[in-house]
Amino acid sequence: MDTDTGQEVLSARPRNYWSLFTPQRSLLLGFAVIIALGTFLLSLPVAVNPGGNNSFLVALFTATSATCVVGLVVVDTGTNWSTFGHVVILGLIQIGGIGFVVVATMLFVLIGRRIGLRQRLLIQESMGQTGVGGMVRLAIQVVVITLAVEAFFTVWLATRFVPEFGWGQGLWMSIFHSISAFNNAGFDLFGGFRSFTAYTEDTIVTLGIAFPVIIGGLGFVVISDVCQQRRFRKLSLHSKVVLVVTAVLLVFSTLIILLLEYNRAFADLSGPGKVLAAFFQAVTPRSAGFSTMATDTLHSATQFFTIGLMFIGAGPNSVTGGIKVTTLAILVLAVWSLSRGKEVVEVTNRRIPQLLVWRAVVLTIILFNFVFLVTLILSVTEQADFLTTLFEATSAVGIVGLSMGLTPELSPAGKLIITVCMFIGRLGPLTVALALARPPKKAKLKRPEEQILIG
Repeated sequence: MDTDTGQEVLSARPRNYWSLFTPQRSLLLGFAVIIALGTFLLSLPVAVNPGGNNSFLVALFTATSATCVVGLVVVDTGTNWSTFGHVVILGLIQIGGIGFVVVATMLFVLIGRRIGLRQRLLIQESMGQTGVGGMVRLAIQVVVITLAVEAFFTVWLATRFVPEFGWGQGLWMSIFHSISAFNNAGFDLFGGFRSFTAYTEDTIVTLGIAFPVIIGGLGFVVISDVCQQRRFRKLSLHSKVVLVVTAVLLVFSTLIILLLEYNRAFADLSGPGKVLAAFFQAVTPRSAGFSTMATDTLHSATQFFTIGLMFIGAGPNSVTGGIKVTTLAILVLAVWSLSRGKEVVEVTNRRIPQLLVWRAVVLTIILFNFVFLVTLILSVTEQADFLTTLFEATSAVGIVGLSMGLTPELSPAGKLIITVCMFIGRLGPLTVALALARPPKKAKLKRPEEQILIG
């Protein structure tokens, strides 16, 4: 009897423990492992310059910011870290940008190992796809696109940096900033937390950073679709929405910032320089984290407008955070449809699934409440005004990297809070929630419906 009971108990246990690792949990664990490895490497004495700071908390914050392609830093990247430290940071940016899943897939392909269903499901989750078909091909396209764009803009930036810094340092600066820009990471090697403020009116540098930021923010699926179809009318609905909303946001944001800062922060710039500066400030809040004008010198209205851009982010399947431009488009279309008395959301003779509308609403509410909670906590732990606190919280959650100067002054508690925010922002609140939650049980009964008054 006892033996039979013991066998029954053992047979009741799950035999395949890999089944506990859902795609969401695997992503969460994978990013955590990469961050842990990066923290260890940055904690080594060889990773820091003499007199620099590579304490555990600083190394953890920097590794998280690089892996999650944020760009917020508590120490100056250019002067604090050694060449080895810069290489580690750049490696974390590249892995975090294209995704460790894609990197692992490419390694499997190179050694001739078969990509199984579990790996394909993981790629599907990491790339935000709806099906498992063509996942390996998509992963290969991601790597090819990434290397091609980064190589092109490395050459572009080298035309300016090589004459200025010499072949060795100039080429390294070009490589580093090209990779950082395409992955929307926001890390730079210029000392003094000054980013690209020395190149405000430099067309080559400004556009050489802005263009890869925009391309990286479109998402790999859109880039691949554009390369294959080459005509707008042949693109998928997803690609059309991302391209149109991105263009509208860039033009609208450039005009707003230009009007707000024309006779303020841009007063000493030439006419073309003002347009160039406004364009760059419209691009970078979408998740890049670079700046050609110090953010804390901008008007409070511009800073608040920038918070809105950081909350929106860029395209899905990209290296950006926020609610994404497609979510914004669905919300606007839903409001437009409801105001006209329609029960369905339609665009270009296509109907948007109701479940997708619900996901857009839920994602926006979750992210809004997350920013609200982080701002509330930082208001208690840090000595800063409300706008600055809200700005830093949104920048961390939206994995943007812009700062009004609070991040280097964060308390230990504030550093840990921002570190967690960057991690959740990179994975996405929904992915983290699904990773930590138990699988839902299928409802056996359909409950009766009853109305609630709203509005």
